[in-house]
Amino acid sequence: MIKTDMIVIEDPDILGKVCGANDRNLKQLETLLESRIYTRGNEIHLSTEASEKYHIFESILNDILFYAKSGRTPDAYMIDTLYQAFSEGEDAPGSIDFLENEINIPGGSGRITARNLNQARYMTQMQSNDLCFGVGPAGTGKTFLAVAFALNEILSRRYRKLILSRPVVEAGESLGFLPGDLTQKLDPYLKPLFDAMEDLLTAPALQKMQEMNLFEISPLAYMRGRSLKNCIIVLDEAQNTSREQMKMFLTRLGMGSRAIITGDLTQIDLPRKEQSGLLEAERLLKDVEGIGFSSFNRKDVVRHPLVTKILEAYEQEHTS
Repeated sequence: MIKTDMIVIEDPDILGKVCGANDRNLKQLETLLESRIYTRGNEIHLSTEASEKYHIFESILNDILFYAKSGRTPDAYMIDTLYQAFSEGEDAPGSIDFLENEINIPGGSGRITARNLNQARYMTQMQSNDLCFGVGPAGTGKTFLAVAFALNEILSRRYRKLILSRPVVEAGESLGFLPGDLTQKLDPYLKPLFDAMEDLLTAPALQKMQEMNLFEISPLAYMRGRSLKNCIIVLDEAQNTSREQMKMFLTRLGMGSRAIITGDLTQIDLPRKEQSGLLEAERLLKDVEGIGFSSFNRKDVVRHPLVTKILEAYEQEHTS
């Protein structure tokens, strides 16, 4: 027997945010719940034969209503995340993970927020630990959020310098044969980190950081022998560190410093006989107090929808 459930929203502006442009949010929720959802005035109705969907419907709408009242605009990513959380019986991220964890970079180009549950958890880990690992496939926001968090810390004067680093792993071309001086040779390897900074900061803010020497972009090989005090360090593409390189990097942390390490264990470019330092660090350090680990999967991809399908196809090929 078909029954209906209803949520009433008095404020028409808030109602518009909850429903989305052309009722896009409601259509998304309708697809996820496989039930009819429609509006009547200031009422949002669910029509379904499955009574267990009432709780999910009410919970998701109450959360995005809270979200909309905070001045933010709910979108498809949030609805997907909430549906995943409630359908799996988890507590929804709610105000703590999604609202309090936003990053507002001084001089930045906008407010940075989590787009899914694992991003919200990742942001919590970065705030709570002096050493944090973000591990998962491409497109899940690991590096972007790490750089955003680090920029906020630097521009809020909590640390004296931001250091961005990656291992230089050659794939087909030797550094010696690339044109230019050493800086120009390294630019292709470190460009993704600089791209993230350019996305997050206005041009004047980035120029000011350069003039004040507030950040440094350095290949991992140049870390040996250094002791990094009062710095925040982002190590990207850490799956391509050797065991020795990872140990070397981890022991560079000086007093008052913090590090965020990101990587994708499905994209290891090391010689086959060499074990990834990220893989070993995950095994050895996962239970150490003060070190946080955040894991992502293909469902967390926030790039073009085709990226998720591409990752799924490759996973299926690998397991078949």
